[in-house]
Order: sequence, then C-alpha cells, then structure tokens
Amino acid sequence: MKNILSIFAIALILVNTGCADFLEEDNRSNVTAEEFYATEEGYAALINSNYSALRNIYGKAPWMFMSGTDLYEEGRSPEPQGLSKYSQLNSSSEGVDFLYTNSYKAIQLANTAIYYADKTAPSPNIAQYVGEVRFLRANAYFLLVQSYGGVGIITDFIAEPILSFDRSSAEEVYSLIISELEIAMNEVSFGDYTGRVNKRAVENLLAKVHLTRAYEDFAESDDFAKAASYAENVIAGQGLNLSSEELWTPGNDMNEEVIFSVQFSPGSISSDPSEIGNQQQNYNGPYLGGSEVAGNAPYKTYNLLPTRFALDLFEETDERWYSTFMTEMYVRYYDYYDVADKSSLTVRDFYEPRWFTAQDSIDYMAAHPTAIYHSYGTTDPVGGIISGDRATMIVKKFDDPNSLFAGSGNGSSTRDFIISRLAETYLVAAEAYLGLGEAAKGLEKLNVVRQRAGVADATMSDFDLDYILDERARELLGENHRWFDLKRTGKLIERASAYNSWITPANFQGAGGNLKILRPIPQAALDLNQNKDFPQNPAYD
Repeated sequence: MKNILSIFAIALILVNTGCADFLEEDNRSNVTAEEFYATEEGYAALINSNYSALRNIYGKAPWMFMSGTDLYEEGRSPEPQGLSKYSQLNSSSEGVDFLYTNSYKAIQLANTAIYYADKTAPSPNIAQYVGEVRFLRANAYFLLVQSYGGVGIITDFIAEPILSFDRSSAEEVYSLIISELEIAMNEVSFGDYTGRVNKRAVENLLAKVHLTRAYEDFAESDDFAKAASYAENVIAGQGLNLSSEELWTPGNDMNEEVIFSVQFSPGSISSDPSEIGNQQQNYNGPYLGGSEVAGNAPYKTYNLLPTRFALDLFEETDERWYSTFMTEMYVRYYDYYDVADKSSLTVRDFYEPRWFTAQDSIDYMAAHPTAIYHSYGTTDPVGGIISGDRATMIVKKFDDPNSLFAGSGNGSSTRDFIISRLAETYLVAAEAYLGLGEAAKGLEKLNVVRQRAGVADATMSDFDLDYILDERARELLGENHRWFDLKRTGKLIERASAYNSWITPANFQGAGGNLKILRPIPQAALDLNQNKDFPQNPAYD
C-alpha cells in the first residue's frame, strides 16, 4: 500500500510549523526539532500535542457529527446548509472539510511522534506513548472512513507537501485501524483512566470499529462477535452506578463511567478561549455570558435544537429528561448549580413535558404564578420561535458555570468533552448481540441502561435496531454520535426524512442516481492534487 497524504491537509497543517512556533516561544536557543524531541521533556511535549489535537476535532463545530439527522434541526444561528439538508451538499459546501482537515492534523502529529520515538532518549514511557498515539491515529482514520469512505493512508512522517496522492479503499482503511488498535492494546497502560489512553479505551474503540465494519459489504464474519467481546471486556461487570444527574454534574467530568475524553482546563485555554476551548455548551444549549454571569436576565441562543421526535422519545419516569434538559429555569440560570436550597428561588421559565395533563398545568402555574409557561409542542424547532430568547428547549447536560467567554460572544467551556462512556458501551454490546442473532443478551445489556434511567425494561417484542437507535438518542443526545449511528446502521435516509422537517428522501439524491450517504471529498483537496484520477465519491461527480 502506498503511504500518501493530501497536499490539502499537509499544506494546512504541516506540523513542523506548529512545533517551530512552540519552540520559538519556549526554547529560544535555536534548538531543532530533532534535538528537542530527542529529550524526554521534548518528546513528552510532542505527545501532549497529539492529545491537544482532539480539541479541534471534538470541541468545535458539531455539524458533521449531528446535523441532518432525526434529532436536531437548526436554531437561531444557521447550520451549514449542505450538511443539514443534503440537497445543497457538494464538495465545496461549508463544513465538509472539517473532519478531513482536523483528522489529518491528528494523523500527522501521530506520525511525527512515532517517527521520533526511536530517536529520543531511552525512557520506560516510550512504548506507552507510541501506543497512545497509535490509538489517536486510529481514531482519526475511523472518523475519516465513516465520513468520506476510503481516503489516503499515510503512516510515515511527512516533512513537506506531497503534490500527488492516491486513494485507498474503505476496506483498507478499516484494516489499518484495527491493526493499529490491536498493536496499541499491548502497549498502553492497563491502569485506571486518568486522561490518557489505556487498554480499556482501546478495547472500547475496537468494539465500535468492529460494530461499524459489520454493516459494510466487506465485513468480516466475526465483526459482530468481536464487537460484543470487546464491549464485554470494557464493561467487565461494572454497573451504571451514577444517577443521570450525577453523570453530568459540572466538575464530575472524570467520573467512574468515563472511558475516554478530551481534556480541558482553565489554564490551557485562558490565552484564547474562543479558539481552543470546548464549544459543546454553546452549540447544544444557551449562551450565558456578560450580565447573566452577574445575575441578571440571561440572553439565550441555540444552534442545534432537539426535534419534536427527540423530545417525544422521553417518558414520564425517565430521569434523562431532567438531566438532559433545563426544564425549570431560574431568574439567574446558573442558580440551578450554585444554590443548594432552591425553595426560595423564582422560576423564570418552565418547559412543559409531553405527559403533563391540563390539571398538571393548572397546578404548576398556581405554584409558580410568575413563571413563563412554555407548552409542549411550542419548544421544538417546528412549533417554537427559534429566534426568541428562552423560547425553545435547552439542553443543559454540558453546562459549565465556570465558562470563559470571548469578547466576540463565542463562549467556551473548560469542561472535558466525553468521547466514550460506559452506558454507550452497554448499547454497543446490545447492538452487537442483536447482529449476532443473540437478542436475549442484547436486550439484557440495553435494559441496564434503561434501569439506570428509571424506566421499565424493554421487552423482546420491542427489541430491534430502531429501538436501539431510540435508546441511543435518549442516552446520548448531544454527544456527537448521531450522524455516525444513522450512517452505520443504514438508517440515515429513513430516519432523517421521517423526523427532520427540512429533509425528504429526494434531498439525498446525487449524481448518477447515487445517494449522498458519504460526505464529499473536499474540493480544495481535489484541486491541489496533481493526480487527476483521484475519484470523488460517486454522488458528487
């Protein structure tokens, strides 16, 4: 296999430039990269930069992860139209290069770390470091292959732009990912999660990769079995011991159920929070800054709004309704977190749940006569006023009362971005067992998640792929999984068309009768490639 990388990615991200900036600021003695990375301190800094690359992938724009699905529609601020509607999706559309560019940045950083591993000072940590960056490189390729299909594979350190490159098949990319993870599993730590890749994180990603490949036409016969086995290894008898509310309590980001996350801290983003802070709160919920922090009336804006379908998925006893959404908003929004005894607080806005009766509404208003009452059906993007402050449902699970805010209004959070956690692993196991034809085992795994949520067990008559997707929606709303879930299971067209008011099946029609399931290879990458035989994805030819 020829190892190649696009000139588009390299020209934008050539890592030596970033390293030079780092050295210029912190090492003013004209030390070269070779000299710096040969030291234990320098190599550790390179490893840290690999982790930092995750912030650009997960902590910024969520469009490629969640737009154009059954769970989200556009809020006050517009989404990239191609990604949210598909009918306008082409190789030059806004946002289609996001994962292409940022994933190749991560790949080049990983290649650099692996290249310098043999050139650095002997250290007992080297093997562990290499295992960690193999995981990070595999994760980047997994995002690429799901989004674009086959892409260019590179595993070598690149010091200058490549002007001509080829495209590997999706099957080859999956083989690389699995090989990398199998090697990493024997190199990384076996210990508890501390923010760095460990064996549990590797096995968790292997479970997800095998589950995803199991739906491809080049799947191996044991992909579902391996997905279930790896997921079981990760679960290892551990229950879901935290409540849904505890799971998302600010300050509890390193809880016992977290398997892998992107780390943020106030010190690491204080110099430019709008650039490298976690934007998850901003895109999924309210913008809270300025006078709101001082305690005055909040200003709200929303980028991704839960659809009516998403809201309809919750039932009365589901604790995730209350841990996911801010159903009672106080005059000062953050009093929800900052005030232990809320009995004396005034409710400013109340968002009615689907199960409220007319009498429930009367009783609530009698107890809270000054509250603005938002009836069910008026808080989703179809029934609600998306341009109105506080008019639509607020996703609160990513709230950060300690947020830092940029002057431009692009607020950022210092909370960690949780990429993988134990409840999702249970659902991965459930789906893998269903694919294996062992539905009883799958149902058992899914019901562990439901039991923590306080809802009745699903029955065997309920248990199918659509039910799993519904459960994933309830459990993982806003966590950057949804587009990949629908694409993996072959449900993207069906469910987006049924539950997103902007989308019909016709929106997915592309060139030559091909469907827009994969995203297009960015046009800038094609234009800069001197190999003019490089194929675009069929729907965009």
